[in-house]
Parts: sequence; structure tokens; C-alpha cells
Amino acid sequence: MQRWVDMSPRQWQEFINQEVCVSARDQHSFTGRVFTVDPVSASVVLVSFGESERPAVTLVLGHAISDVQVLSAGSEQTRSRMRSVFLQTHTPTHTLSADELQRRRESVRRWLQDNRIPVQEDGELLRVAHALTISAPYGPGDCSCANQIILARVQSLLENNPETSGDALTNESTQGSG
Repeated sequence: MQRWVDMSPRQWQEFINQEVCVSARDQHSFTGRVFTVDPVSASVVLVSFGESERPAVTLVLGHAISDVQVLSAGSEQTRSRMRSVFLQTHTPTHTLSADELQRRRESVRRWLQDNRIPVQEDGELLRVAHALTISAPYGPGDCSCANQIILARVQSLLENNPETSGDALTNESTQGSG
């Protein structure tokens, strides 16, 4: 069996959103859903949803990991729940109509293509270079990617999209001028 620290980022990406039990070299074990794996240190960020409203976040350093066992597969519901722990979206999906979401998706797709970023529509998702996904409402906080460099660059591009950033400014100025 391959050691955790010797795995590739692509192999670690398969653990994202899965419920796992991480065994450490000091005989401690940690259970939770994998939010991300640091590609440099092989450290794992686990999120555990207990009975309290606040989830527990645990960081297990890569050098201390002796084994990782998958306990259960993740779902889209757990993925969005975990993302909500760390990412604040400025525009909740439920406040936008289906037409508005489609317009935003198309705007983001065009903006990325204009910037020579390969992007494809996959149902409600946008997939960038088979490495990153963007879900509704298609803002910088709606990106998911194991590669932090790609994630940061695409998020920066989305922040500079004149169509979607203009919407936010227009809405704020309209609300504030009443």
C-alpha cells in the first residue's frame, strides 16, 4: 500500500468530500469529511458535523498520517454543507431565478473563454480544464478545486468579470440610494 505522503494530488483529490478515518503515527485517529488536502505538506483538513450547529474542523499534518480509510462516500449535499463552513457566498442561490442563474452561468462561461480558459458546461456546473468546477450562483466563492494555484487564478478572474461585478455594484447602489 502506498504511503499517504507519497500519493499524488490527483489521488488525494479522490478523498475530497468522503467520510474518512485518519490514523496517525501516534495511535490517534480522527474521523470526518475531507475538505481539502494540502498538496505540499499532505496535510488533511477534516470537517465533522456533530449535533451542535457548529462543525468541528481538524487539521492532521501529513507527516503524521499512517493510514486513511474511507468510511462513506460523499454527496452533493455534504459538499455544499462543507463549503458553507468556509465560504461565504454574497448571492444565495435561492434568491436568483432560473433565468438569472442561466444568465450568470453564460456570462461566466464567456468571460473565462474570452480570457482563454478552457471551460465546458456540465448541466448546472461549469468545468474548467477538468480541474475546477463552478456551481451556482457562479461567483468566486462557488469554485471547487484541489489545486490552490488554479483555484486562486480562476477566482481572481471571476472577481474581475465586469458583467457579474457590475451586477453587485448596481444592486448595492440601488439599495443604498432609497
